[in-house]
Amino acid sequence: MAAFTLFDVLALRREFPILQQQVHGKPLAFLDSGASSQKPRRVIRSLEEYYETTNANVHRGVYQLSEQATFAFERARGKVARFVGAASPKEIVFTRNATESINLVARAWGDANVRAGDRILLTVMEHHSNLVPWQQLAQRTGARLEFLPIDGEGRLVLDDLDRKLAGVKLVALTQQSNVLGTINPVREIAARAHDAGALVLVDGAQSVPHMPVNVQALGIDFLAFSGHKMCGPTGIGALWGRRQLLEAMPPFLGGGSMIRTVTLYETTYADIPARFEAGTPAIGEAIALGEAADFLSGIGMENIFAHEQQLLGYALERLADVEGLHVYGPQSIELRGGAVSFTLDGVHPHDIAAVLDGEGVAVRAGHHCCQPLHEILDVPATARASFYLYNIPEEIDRLAAGLEKAQRLFT
Repeated sequence: MAAFTLFDVLALRREFPILQQQVHGKPLAFLDSGASSQKPRRVIRSLEEYYETTNANVHRGVYQLSEQATFAFERARGKVARFVGAASPKEIVFTRNATESINLVARAWGDANVRAGDRILLTVMEHHSNLVPWQQLAQRTGARLEFLPIDGEGRLVLDDLDRKLAGVKLVALTQQSNVLGTINPVREIAARAHDAGALVLVDGAQSVPHMPVNVQALGIDFLAFSGHKMCGPTGIGALWGRRQLLEAMPPFLGGGSMIRTVTLYETTYADIPARFEAGTPAIGEAIALGEAADFLSGIGMENIFAHEQQLLGYALERLADVEGLHVYGPQSIELRGGAVSFTLDGVHPHDIAAVLDGEGVAVRAGHHCCQPLHEILDVPATARASFYLYNIPEEIDRLAAGLEKAQRLFT
């Protein structure tokens, strides 16, 4: 496979200090960005600079450090808003991660709007983070969960969508499956959901880091995503919501910062987004997330997606040569992103991961927080290689060689 030319991947890799190390005496091939991405030096440095020069609580100080911290924090909100095409920074709520963002909607919007007998439509490929909160909401309210199935290649079956949408209050789905790699037709589903009177929440944890995502173009109502999967730090994520929806929602948590007035017996709440950001936020992490958004935007999300598509195509070709290997998800790269889950006859996924680790190749093994999907696939677990902007074809060659070694050792 020819070297990718839209940006200099080898030069880019030098911006990631962790990629310069060796594991078990071999260069690290990090193929687990679907779980958490590595961080470029400028993001790491932004955290250091915050704690070295600007550390102070935001919004509540009139002294210089606090004002500087507040400015940097709110500037980061603006960067994140632009990154996903939000109409206003006020539509961005900082959270810990995509999981918290989805739980926020399930509690603040769901408890106020969902009643017994209402229906919530999900897909069978959802991460537990976009399943368990809706199960809990259904248990609290008496609502019912319905599911869109998949076909033999892991694509959503939409033939019966309009019937399934009848009486649905909310559609919650992933834009890209973290197991199958399937990229779902969110824009089409959102349009049909709105025609049926339903709102649409998208789990963007696997899409926002890897492809251009514009909430206005998608026509959705909520978007949840995590910073640590998009070159940002852990402990920071975001919820985007349409302004009129957020303004109508009660708070998720109570405490400092989210109030307007407090007496001994009642409280009035702050405007959005402060209403949903109780307590001291992850200030340095939010600033670093803004830096990560700038970093990715500077490369170009179209370029990153194209690079990953090239890697994906090469990976599917190389893995097809490994005897006894089964790849799950669509066969066409036009229908999927750079997450490749697989099994190897006679070898447990955990053993696959252990052998690959010995070769310096980091992959994930298990059910990837998608137990119901693995039950449908009729496998207890899979191994998964997931690609990002810093991966190169040689790492896929090492993946294939490691799989062949595992096959020799266990079969």
